[in-house]
Amino acid sequence: MLGDDACAKCHQQEINQWRLTPHYRTFDVLHRKPEAKEIADKLGLRSVKRNDTCVRCHYTQQEQRPGRVRVVAGVSCESCHGAAADWVNLHADYGGPNATKSSESPQHKQHRREASVAAGMNNPSDIYLIARQCLGCHTTPDEQLVNVGGHNAGSQGFELVSWSQGMVRHNFQRTDGHTNAPSSVERLRVMYLVGAMADLEMSLRAAAKATTASTFGQTAAARAARVKQRLWEAQRRLDDRLLAKALDAVSDLQLTLDNSEAIVQAADRVGRVAQEFSRTADGATLGAIDPLLPPPGQYKN
Repeated sequence: MLGDDACAKCHQQEINQWRLTPHYRTFDVLHRKPEAKEIADKLGLRSVKRNDTCVRCHYTQQEQRPGRVRVVAGVSCESCHGAAADWVNLHADYGGPNATKSSESPQHKQHRREASVAAGMNNPSDIYLIARQCLGCHTTPDEQLVNVGGHNAGSQGFELVSWSQGMVRHNFQRTDGHTNAPSSVERLRVMYLVGAMADLEMSLRAAAKATTASTFGQTAAARAARVKQRLWEAQRRLDDRLLAKALDAVSDLQLTLDNSEAIVQAADRVGRVAQEFSRTADGATLGAIDPLLPPPGQYKN
């Protein structure tokens, strides 16, 4: 990890917005919370900031010298967009040493995005990559953490539009670099559907990890069922080919402890559909789902 200082060179407004969020404050406050210490104690962990179980979702680590890795931030830029060392130079190349963002050609911009994604960046132009990263933590895919540690079994109420368009929104690059622009309704439609498919995928992956019929597995299975219902509601309005493929992957799926291989295969199918939808869907054609979109008053602030 390069750390948020590397991003601030070009994205200071985004950094300023991040500093207003719980993602940023995690670094200073999480380890002080009694409930966090209680979970760590139950799991036999010496420190909230010094174990992979907690750090994986709540912190950003950096290798400050060979063999010396330390927590340097809470949930930060690279937590969501991927470790930047392999792609940051591609991401910042607008077409040559004298090229700027404003002078970049559309062809180079497309190439730059594709090359950055291929190198490991979760570029926001691909909603699926961001949604998958969010849900990798917000489904709490760790059975021991939930069943033994008592951690919540995923963020209840998580929905990509409402959780991404409130306090964590940082769309400064779409405007003049100083205005935090809201997403268009066309993008929100795609975001709602891709977010639901990614949620279904990651809930299935969590359910597949369950080894006992207890809180972790039961909550993951119930979450998958709820998201499946949301997708059915959308499909009734749209009759979309890709949504049909995602729903077909889980139409007869049994979420039982002895069916983990089939559950993972279904999750793989849903994930492939979600990524294809993210890259090809035209939000202008999805207006039938507008009644399903959360209104701004429900955005998480």
